[in-house]
Amino acid sequence: MISDRYVFSDAGMLFATSEAVKNLGREMGADMKRFLLYLVCFGVCFGLLLPVAGAEEPVRTGERLDLQRCIAIALSRHPGIQAADGTLRVGESRIGQARSGFYPQVNGSAGYSRTDPTTSSSQVYDSYSSSVSLSQNLYDFGKTATQVKIQELNRDSSRSDLDNIRTQVSYGVKQAYFGLLQAGRNRDVSRETVGQFQQHLERASAFFEVGTQPKFDVTKAEVDLSNAKLNLIKAENAFRLARVALNNAMGLPEAPDYEVADQLSSQRLAIDLDEILRRAYDRRPDLKAIAVKRRSLEQSIELARKGYYPSVTGSAGYGWGGGSFPLDQGWSFGAQLNIPLFSGFSTKYEVAEAQANLEVLAANEALLRQTIDQDVKRAWLNLQEAADRGTAAELIVRQAAENLELANGRYASGVGSPIEVTDALVAASNAKLAQISALYDYKLAQSSLEKAAGEL
Repeated sequence: MISDRYVFSDAGMLFATSEAVKNLGREMGADMKRFLLYLVCFGVCFGLLLPVAGAEEPVRTGERLDLQRCIAIALSRHPGIQAADGTLRVGESRIGQARSGFYPQVNGSAGYSRTDPTTSSSQVYDSYSSSVSLSQNLYDFGKTATQVKIQELNRDSSRSDLDNIRTQVSYGVKQAYFGLLQAGRNRDVSRETVGQFQQHLERASAFFEVGTQPKFDVTKAEVDLSNAKLNLIKAENAFRLARVALNNAMGLPEAPDYEVADQLSSQRLAIDLDEILRRAYDRRPDLKAIAVKRRSLEQSIELARKGYYPSVTGSAGYGWGGGSFPLDQGWSFGAQLNIPLFSGFSTKYEVAEAQANLEVLAANEALLRQTIDQDVKRAWLNLQEAADRGTAAELIVRQAAENLELANGRYASGVGSPIEVTDALVAASNAKLAQISALYDYKLAQSSLEKAAGEL
């Protein structure tokens, strides 16, 4: 009997278990077994393809994203990372190309020709030929090995370049993410300000109707409300632009609507500047890439110098030829010593070029180290300044709120002026915006410090 146990894939495909296959194999002929094998292979392929075809979008409508989720999406989908990964695969292929010099080279050829001589006494004749030849590099004083080493170092440099691109993409996501949070908070402040000016207009209108305040108060409240609405329009557009920037930073320009977790806080961190500098020199992928390129150029100098050395190759061949069948057969083998006697000083200039490239790279490495030192110190100082500014802005927000409350109370009691209320409202709004700006600058400086230290 055939076992009735089955396995269901995620795609809904039905597969017989190994026991069922064995039972079928014993009860069916060879043709049926081949058919079953084809069916299983098709099912496996179809089952593997279905998850890809039905894969979910990286971001669902209404999903709430945090910073780490946005970074993970960018690292998996950003075109810059995909391009750097392709460059890395190119480097790996070039290693294989360089290693091909270690292996024998086998070639086959076949030919046919028909000759009609110009003299009338000669006859038309055919000629056939075919051959198989083999050549092998026996010794080249390490030229091939050096070429392989150079390509391996270039591959390692491409890997460091990929890490550098990942760091830059991560920083771009952080910058856009906190920019979106800042734009969202600014929009909320603008909405709150519009509401406050609306309340002030209603209060001024009520006082004017009962005759306790002049028409000027109503007119000024209307102008202030219109200006607040204009600022709200700008804030809403800035929020939409910030969302576009985050979508592009993640590599999802057509992302659906989603929410972001508000992580715009200023928890002050104690950071040792000397420790950050040490970590930056150890971790920066662009500095690692230059170090690998330096070793590659040192190998290039060695490779150029090997142009002065001879090389030994071996060869063997077997062929058939003649004007009629059966063709004559023959073989050959031998070795060849190639000695570069004079090449027009090309080897000398190749060595000089490689040495000059190494000197250029050394200068670029020194420049990069200076840039790293400047980036780390600038980010560290900006972090301290943003933290201090955030503390001061928090105090100003409390003071501006108290001042606004006093101004509204004075106006409600009939002893204040509308200008006093307007000034207090504007001051409270600006204080909140300054606090939000300090929070954003703190997070941006923190992200810049992480980028300068070579951290994702």
